Formats: sequence, C-alpha cells, structure tokens
Amino acid sequence: MKEQNGMKALDILVWVLLAIGGLNWGLVGFFQFDLVAAIFGDMSILSRLVYALVGCAAVYDIVAIKAIWKRWGMHYQTPSQA
Repeated sequence: MKEQNGMKALDILVWVLLAIGGLNWGLVGFFQFDLVAAIFGDMSILSRLVYALVGCAAVYDIVAIKAIWKRWGMHYQTPSQA
C-alpha cells in the first residue's frame, strides 16, 4: 500500500509537470512568451532542467499510462474496446 501511495505521488508530480509544460507551450504559441525562460533565464541551467523534467514526465506518462489508470481505479480501454 505504501508503494502505491508513493507511485500516486509520482503520478501527481508528473501531472503537475505536464500542466506546467502545457501552459508554457500555450503561452509560447499564443503570445510568444516563454514563462520558464522569463523566470529562470533563457536556456539557463534551471530552465533547461525544467524543460528536461517536463520531457521526462511526458515519456513516463506515455509508457506507464496503463499502470497509472489501474492505480487510480480507472478502466483503460483501447479504441477497439470502446
């Protein structure tokens, strides 16, 4: 049970990172404003770290989607099952 709670915490962290990335890309697309670069500096170590973490979060979410849905009690269906 403790391991599952830890994994759920990771799932939440990944969701937060993906939300940050999505909002940042929306700002870039609509207003040509990179919030991460504005906060941490254009391609500074910290901004690159944020970009890398968002990318890792996306890969994790893609690879682990079935396990994530199962952990949260959701029913995963492929398009052929829908």
